Amino acid sequence: MVAPLSIPLSLPTQDQLPGDDGVPMETQRHKLQMDILIDTLLSWLEAREDGYVGGNMFVYFSAAQLRNQDFKGPDFFAVLGVPKQERKSWVVWEEGKAPDVIVELLSESTQQQDKTTKKDIYQDQLRVPEYFWYDPFNPEDWAGFKLQNGVYQPLELDERERLISERLSLALVRWQGTYKGVETVWLRWETLEGELLATPQEIATEAQQEAAQAQQEAAQAQQQAAQAQQQAAQAQQEGTEARARADRLAERLRAMGIDPEAI
Repeated sequence: MVAPLSIPLSLPTQDQLPGDDGVPMETQRHKLQMDILIDTLLSWLEAREDGYVGGNMFVYFSAAQLRNQDFKGPDFFAVLGVPKQERKSWVVWEEGKAPDVIVELLSESTQQQDKTTKKDIYQDQLRVPEYFWYDPFNPEDWAGFKLQNGVYQPLELDERERLISERLSLALVRWQGTYKGVETVWLRWETLEGELLATPQEIATEAQQEAAQAQQEAAQAQQQAAQAQQQAAQAQQEGTEARARADRLAERLRAMGIDPEAI
């Protein structure tokens, strides 16, 4: 874990800084796309002792940025090696590091800035190791970059048509499906082995299905136990009847002067 930087007296803390600009996401789909990236990674982070994921919140990194007030936060970012705790914003001089991964969601009004100005900021000032962009309304417009020797180099799609995040050891994949009632192509996280990181709704649905299956199996086991008990009772009754018949036969033989044991 990177040790937090000492906080200069001239720079404010996150409690003294705005957390966001109050401007909502571009569209419902942009908001949902941010949610699916965050929600699935939050579930993944539960298995770790460290890490933070955020979106649509300010990232502060320099005094000049504070003076100019000209930079809005990324749509999605993830950081490893930091404590799990709530943040109002991401303040680099408090945390000791910048985000490991940033994803910007393109729109007509932001794509030029996301592909130029913000990309340069993430490369030159924040030095974010991996940067991705994606257009929720044009899935073909997506790209990834890895910081090498201080310069972003484009990432190539792997054999499964995915962009790999080495920092997270995960892949970004375009997934056709329905999320919160909207059917489209979503950008989602996937393990390197090809398993999608599940949304909370998918986790709940799977848990319900497993519970229903377990209940069904319990009912079947109970039914089988009842059948086995019925069969045992029937076998016991048949055994009792067979012994009764044998006793009656022995009595008749004795009445005829024949020893049943001699037969």
